[in-house]
Amino acid sequence: MEYFGRHEGGERAILVHLDIRYLKDPDDLEEFKLLVDSAGAQQLGIITGSRQTPDAKYFVGTGKAEEIAAQVELHKADIVLFNHSLSPSQQRNLERVCQCRVLDRTGLILDIFAQRARTYEGKLQVELAQLNHLSTRLVRGWTHLERQKGGIGLRGPGETQLETDRRLLQVRVNQLKIRLERVKQTRAQGRAKRQKSDVLTISLVGYTNAGKSSLFNRLVDENIYAANQLFATLDPTLRRLDWHGVGRVVLVDTVGFVRHLPHELIESFHATLEETLEADLLLHVIDSSSPDMHEQIVAVKDVLAEIGNKVPVLNVYNKIDLTGEPAQINYSAPDKPSRVYVSAKADLGMSMLHTAVQQLLTGKLDTFELTVPFNAGNFKNELYRLDVVEQETYDEHGHEVLIIRLPREKLQQLLGEANIQAAAVLSPEQAALVTPKLEAFEQPQVLAQPLEDSDYLAAEDLAMDNLEGNDFEADDLDVDNFDVDDFDVDDLELDDLKVNDFKADNLEADK
Repeated sequence: MEYFGRHEGGERAILVHLDIRYLKDPDDLEEFKLLVDSAGAQQLGIITGSRQTPDAKYFVGTGKAEEIAAQVELHKADIVLFNHSLSPSQQRNLERVCQCRVLDRTGLILDIFAQRARTYEGKLQVELAQLNHLSTRLVRGWTHLERQKGGIGLRGPGETQLETDRRLLQVRVNQLKIRLERVKQTRAQGRAKRQKSDVLTISLVGYTNAGKSSLFNRLVDENIYAANQLFATLDPTLRRLDWHGVGRVVLVDTVGFVRHLPHELIESFHATLEETLEADLLLHVIDSSSPDMHEQIVAVKDVLAEIGNKVPVLNVYNKIDLTGEPAQINYSAPDKPSRVYVSAKADLGMSMLHTAVQQLLTGKLDTFELTVPFNAGNFKNELYRLDVVEQETYDEHGHEVLIIRLPREKLQQLLGEANIQAAAVLSPEQAALVTPKLEAFEQPQVLAQPLEDSDYLAAEDLAMDNLEGNDFEADDLDVDNFDVDDFDVDDLELDDLKVNDFKADNLEADK
């Protein structure tokens, strides 16, 4: 019985690319070459072809498989790289024909990620993705693993090698998931701390090799690794900086996307991609010089949709130094920029990018003239920290007069934090712009003026005049209906009667 084992890999590679007509979004050959270069392989030859549908046994058909085997023998190649996803049985059959290792597109991308991983988190994510991919290759990949070992003392119930590998692989996958969950909790704590301190987060996303790291270096004035290759950046990089008109923000450089990104990678890198989901703004960096620009935009949008992104996105068209386009901002609505044209390498349009981000994060920009009080030093320092001061002068009283440009809501917030009334530093017209308008029920109630002591005395005298007993006439009483029994003598107080005005003649003696 001939057992089939996996061949050792190498760097001398034969590339295979087919044009499958039924595919709506075929893989690009030039991008495949860049992937091979990024993996560090030596391209010995490229075999192309065209098919209506893939072959079930070899993917490429029997004749093309023999052609690949002949090229492998001719160039003494170590590995055959396919620009397609192969099933485990197709991969096994091709290795039998070619007598060398065969790797599909997903395996090639995973290999590149394994080379780029530097941090503890990145290595865990890559290993998890590789094991998830390998778990589908155990079945029908190695036929001899399905047999139990024979011999005296080894017969009877027991595990096959395939079952053992499955069990060990699942144990390792569970361990990686537990460790990644701890990393996820650590990142969640960091995000919660930034949210508590009101620090905004801006994430750079985009197709691989679109210039994200170059733009990141330009914005933060650093020199992290950036190269003209796919997946040059794998581990997320975070830096804090002061953004013009916004204040302190955290800028995140994330892993690049690619067409037909393996689902195993998306699942494994979910902890990293959460930095994208929790951001306040996404800068979608686009390579405007690429002939496949539109396809790359669609690929990025598909990945963002798969991870459930709902964060606002600003399209940043990079590399305008290669296309000759002018640096500009395009608006989808008044004060709502949708795209910015820049060049991170040539430092073109960076001020426009700052303005567009400021408008999206803070709102419409207005110009104000402030007369700063002498005791408002912290308020003035905050304006300079935000970099919104455009001009500084002094009035005749020695007060600083600042011309600033920022949204009215932001100015209202700063005045409230400094406990400064808008009318004290702005003109009446501009103060009305930043003073919140109160509803009818929020309007302060106007209370009546309290009465003075003299007013109380005058009112008392008027009341007494109206109650003087001199105007009381006994004739007004109906004596005939007067009943003494109804009169409560106990409640009678002599002081209440004026004797001088009492006429006894009007009373009948018998009553």
